Amino acid sequence: MSERDNLLIGDIPGFTPQIGRLVSMMNYVRSTTLAAVAGLTVDQLDYLCDAGSNSIGALLSHIAAAEVGYQAATFDSRDLDGEEKKQWGAALELGDRARREIRGNELDYYLSRLKQVRDRTLTELAMRDDRWLDEQTSFGGGQRVNNHFKWFHVFGHELNHRGQIRWLRRRATSSS
Repeated sequence: MSERDNLLIGDIPGFTPQIGRLVSMMNYVRSTTLAAVAGLTVDQLDYLCDAGSNSIGALLSHIAAAEVGYQAATFDSRDLDGEEKKQWGAALELGDRARREIRGNELDYYLSRLKQVRDRTLTELAMRDDRWLDEQTSFGGGQRVNNHFKWFHVFGHELNHRGQIRWLRRRATSSS
């Protein structure tokens, strides 16, 4: 898909109409995240602006980990299993653990993880129809939520962290 196509929310071959629109939005958000990290060095990806902040690398891992959590919840109707919690725990928690464990990786490492996770999301979404988006489950506090909201939340979450990444990038690149 070209960069120009990312500005068109509409049908995408291989997806039902509403899922295609959702994927259109997810594609746009991902393109802005990728643009925000393009060319960063390991030192910039590991940059911490203060003792309580998260690095850009940790935020990229967190974006992927959150999507893995929503994959389990919506595609598999379950919570993350023990192996997934071990693999993604630091990225899900962020904070001290992420500052210790998520360091020293090249940009390609993070981009590969994001792509691997997103590839599964797209494969799974292609197997579902628009009625699936309306399927409801309970969410924290017993609130009702449908799959459409859950996946809207995934890219809204990414947008939030993309803003943090842009903020951190300005500081990381000026300090290097």
